[in-house]
Amino acid sequence: MSIDTIWFTRCPVPTATGLAYKLGWLKQEFARDGIAVKTLQETGGELARHHYDHGLATLVREGGNLLALPARAQGADTRLVGLTWIDEWQSILVRPGSGIRQPADLKGKRLALPVLRRIDIEENRRGRSIARGMSLAGYHGALASAGLGLQDVILEEVGSPEPTPSVGGLWQGIAALVRGDVDAVYVKGAAAVEAARTAGVEVGIELDALPERRFRVNNGTPRPITVHREFLERHFDLLVRFLAQTLRAADWARDHRDDVRAILQDETQAGCDAVDTAYHRDFHTTLAPDLSEERLALFEQQKNFQLAHGFLDRDVDVLAWADERPLAAARALLAGLR
Repeated sequence: MSIDTIWFTRCPVPTATGLAYKLGWLKQEFARDGIAVKTLQETGGELARHHYDHGLATLVREGGNLLALPARAQGADTRLVGLTWIDEWQSILVRPGSGIRQPADLKGKRLALPVLRRIDIEENRRGRSIARGMSLAGYHGALASAGLGLQDVILEEVGSPEPTPSVGGLWQGIAALVRGDVDAVYVKGAAAVEAARTAGVEVGIELDALPERRFRVNNGTPRPITVHREFLERHFDLLVRFLAQTLRAADWARDHRDDVRAILQDETQAGCDAVDTAYHRDFHTTLAPDLSEERLALFEQQKNFQLAHGFLDRDVDVLAWADERPLAAARALLAGLR
């Protein structure tokens, strides 16, 4: 079966897929085949829902696991072909003068927990309430690093159960923090940097600085790359070429940090200062996906957390879901092109 379009979708964060697209490499790769490369973000409309349910057969998705794992648990016929790890300003915000500076200081404090959105409950798509899922995982990791657990804090539900498309809507706990209704709130990403600055709150705990990755596991750490089984089986060569271009972009990023940051302002819809704050250190050197034993184990940890907290309908066998063949072939193809 021939295809005329390869679709892809990614979250508003640093991704090798997004870079390959912005650099024009994906379109160039498939132009000679007469195959278009399109994004769900730019197309919108009815197709946009496939970012959540992965119901589009020719879709490559590099996005948060709070959507990929629940979709798989509900029967989405996908395969896991890569995992990335990019620290992206996971932080716990506090009011100035709070005295909260390390995870142990959270004990007994009131932490903002976004409510489940009503539509996500009604449609049984609880993973779409990503602010809640990320907040729970963020608090869990911070507390675990100090030998504590969620039972050692007070989780205060905040926000509206109705859909709120803005970043301010995603991190509704910031308003509750400013009002004094809670003592701390989890946030993540460049746009959250700007929201925090506007609100006049500050970082109490920088989760990216926690020493062990197991304490930083969340929606995007690790971030899965998933494809439909039909695409993998019927168009393996196209998938390999697509992944080769993402690996090429990841290699390019290592020597083009400033260019990557410029692209990220568009990808994240945030300003230069916010991007610089959220994505620092050597983030640009670690954009390449893999299916290493370490990343698979961290992904398993996140799956177990989602299962324990009601985001998954049933368990997911991560190792059976993963297929290393496309990425291995993409590495070989890229090496040959060099």
